[in-house]
Amino acid sequence: MKNVKFSEAITILVIMLVILGTAVIKFELSPQIPVLFVIALIMFWAKLRGASWDDVHKGIQDGISTAIIPIFIFILIGALIAVWIKAGIIPSIMVVGFKLISAKWFVPSTFIVCSLVGLSIGSGFTTISTIGLALFAVGSAMGISLPLLAGAIVSGAVFGDKMSPLSDSTNLASAIAGSDLFEHIKNMMWSTIPSFIVSFILFWILGSSASSMSSTKIAHTTAILQQDFPVSWWALLPILLMFACAWRHIPAIATLFINIIVTVVMIFCQAPHTSLKALTSLLSDGFVAHTSDASVNALLSRGGITSMMGTVSLIIVTLSLGGILMQFHVVQSAMEPLVKHLHSAGSLITTTILSGIGVNLFVGEQYLSVILPGRAFKEAFHDMKLSPLALSRVLEDGGSVINYLIPWGVAGLFTASTLSIPVMHFLPFVFFSICSPIFSIISGFSGIGLKWAAGHKTAKN
Repeated sequence: MKNVKFSEAITILVIMLVILGTAVIKFELSPQIPVLFVIALIMFWAKLRGASWDDVHKGIQDGISTAIIPIFIFILIGALIAVWIKAGIIPSIMVVGFKLISAKWFVPSTFIVCSLVGLSIGSGFTTISTIGLALFAVGSAMGISLPLLAGAIVSGAVFGDKMSPLSDSTNLASAIAGSDLFEHIKNMMWSTIPSFIVSFILFWILGSSASSMSSTKIAHTTAILQQDFPVSWWALLPILLMFACAWRHIPAIATLFINIIVTVVMIFCQAPHTSLKALTSLLSDGFVAHTSDASVNALLSRGGITSMMGTVSLIIVTLSLGGILMQFHVVQSAMEPLVKHLHSAGSLITTTILSGIGVNLFVGEQYLSVILPGRAFKEAFHDMKLSPLALSRVLEDGGSVINYLIPWGVAGLFTASTLSIPVMHFLPFVFFSICSPIFSIISGFSGIGLKWAAGHKTAKN
């Protein structure tokens, strides 16, 4: 297959984005079918250009291979959510939340708690599916706006994931740019701290009047949780175990397996006569609540491996699309010519960020949104005498944090599946992810916090 021209690549990407955007955003369709339709169109185009079926298949295989570990993690998280509810861990967090956190300040408090947990464990997915899910249930019961609440959870999880030395995406951005990990984290504060402050202020303002739940309703919900679930301080054990695994740098898959096993032991201690069949059904199909309150049942009937299969199927077809685009050099052909026309730090940083956002839109994979712009623009940063720290910060601000805002992105799909709320509903409230690229671009044009290579003192923007 011949090289793809820039104009041809841009045309393909624009058509693809129009189809997906119209189907998902305007008509609110599930993305699977539109994505499959786009794959069929690109395969037809590739065959017209002389590509072989082996090339098509290789693109699909390469695309899916980038997310094998995340997909396996999603499956384990589905099982973890089910056993955490059954063992009373999430209900216990809800009861504590009702007693300790004022409804008036619940939204900003949720943002802070998820930020601290994410920073401690270095995983946005784990933060959202554990503490985040519990806080989402508490806020839902309080009558708080669900899109706003989800925005606070995701913003906190993204902040923690971005700033933690345990985070895969943070280590990846540092490695791609060739910068020191801890210097990279320190340098990210120039865009991260302003984004955090703005997000906190907005959550404080919007969340101060977000609750519509009376104290009587809170007391009623608390009583039901204590009556129907094993609420106790023992629920802290799996949470503390999660932090301990993070502190020991135990990988996510092993951490989830350990946590599931410990939680299953807790279930057998609480109900020794639990059958193996019932436990298997719980892990596979999720937990179904049977309390006297329909709203509590709706909040706590979730989890299970099968609950993640819709998300997994969409991730597979989305990454297949991304793999085909990469295989036929569509994305690369659209990015590479841009480098030749960048003559200032501000324009270079803006273009790199937009490229990261573009990869998220077209490929839907968090890691590739860091890897591809990093490889494409690394030489340009070097030629402009910018430090590798400047590149690594930009890769985070335009890459990994944006994936949570993409309806067909891996992180966005996971969040929507876990919290049972569409990405387009909570997207406007993920203030941290929205602010991060903005402050990074401001830094590029103003020079504030912009790191230059050794010996370079001034630069023209």
